[in-house]
Amino acid sequence: MIWNAFAIAVREIGRNLTRAFLTVLGIFIGVASIITMVTLGEGATLAVKAQISSLGSNLLTLRPGAGFGQRGSSAGVPSFTERDAETLGEQIASIAAIAPVRTASLSTIYLGNARASTITGTTPIYFQINKWSLAEGRLFTDLDVRSGSAVCVIGNTVRVELFGTENPIGASIRIGRASCEVIGLLATKGQAGMGDQDDTIIMPLSSLQRRLIGKTSSHDINQISISAVEGTNSLELIAEITQIMRQRRNLQSNQDNDFNIFDTRQIAETLGSTTQLMTMLLAAVAGVSLLVGGIGIMNIMLVSVTERTHEIGIRLAIGATASEVLLQFLVEAVTLSCIGGIVGILIALGLCYGLAQVIKVPFNFNTQINVIAFAFSAIVGVLFGYTPARRAAKLNPIDALRHE
Repeated sequence: MIWNAFAIAVREIGRNLTRAFLTVLGIFIGVASIITMVTLGEGATLAVKAQISSLGSNLLTLRPGAGFGQRGSSAGVPSFTERDAETLGEQIASIAAIAPVRTASLSTIYLGNARASTITGTTPIYFQINKWSLAEGRLFTDLDVRSGSAVCVIGNTVRVELFGTENPIGASIRIGRASCEVIGLLATKGQAGMGDQDDTIIMPLSSLQRRLIGKTSSHDINQISISAVEGTNSLELIAEITQIMRQRRNLQSNQDNDFNIFDTRQIAETLGSTTQLMTMLLAAVAGVSLLVGGIGIMNIMLVSVTERTHEIGIRLAIGATASEVLLQFLVEAVTLSCIGGIVGILIALGLCYGLAQVIKVPFNFNTQINVIAFAFSAIVGVLFGYTPARRAAKLNPIDALRHE
């Protein structure tokens, strides 16, 4: 009986395709909107997490200053010492690797090309902590750090700006007042929250201190990069680092921290949660169009019942039961909404794939959200198709046969 009702429903829909299209318009717009919002939202969440992950493996970053806001200025706050980094590495077992970092903004020149670049002085373990890999050449070693070798590794943006298509390996560039040999080219990382990660020049810490900026104080480390052992509770690790650093910086119990610790894993989780929440809110707003589509189905089905009153009377007169008439119109309403759901899914897949390429986020096909959206469209057909179907089932056969 259901298959027979479905065949009749398809026949009736085929009789007036324009009206059927206008009926399901709200449904497929709603389904397409929900799937598009959720899919692109999940893609954005994955992109955010990937960008944060590219900064480093379980990375904690220790900086002078209280953090963001008015109290976050590092002016007048002492920087760190190399011994601070060594002490943290020696006393905290859950630290897998640690690297002192000194940065400076200096002019860089190669032949006729000049630009301002961020110069990072550090130790070789820095590359492992921050997930840097080589495209060409080699990284500097502990021997280079001990000897203060005038060598550096550059990012892809620096290569493009200074060298163009020329191979930079082995070339000498002028940084500030000293020359430096390019021994390695880093693999591209792309953009992150703080800007272009590839716009960097990394050299041995001792070389930066001795050749470029000098060393007038032991407190010349403006950042310490820390990689935690896999599975470490970051809150506990931050508490241990805080305790040791307060001791080393002679802070009293009534004094606030004059340093801050950024946890990339927590930042990734927070940003991911925020993105997912916004996605759900947008999907909920898009879902309103499904309700509008449901109202459209109810109105059209009421019109259909009125147009087919004589037909309903004939069916009731020759023995059809009220439940069979109810089923017939309910199946027709659900068929309309399901067609809208299928069209909506197809439109959404095309939109998601195209928009993902434009906004440069991963195209993450989520079968679950597609099934849920389709099921919701069918439920809308049931809810809004029931009233017209019930009205058709309750018609009096004699009155229906007299209807013109």
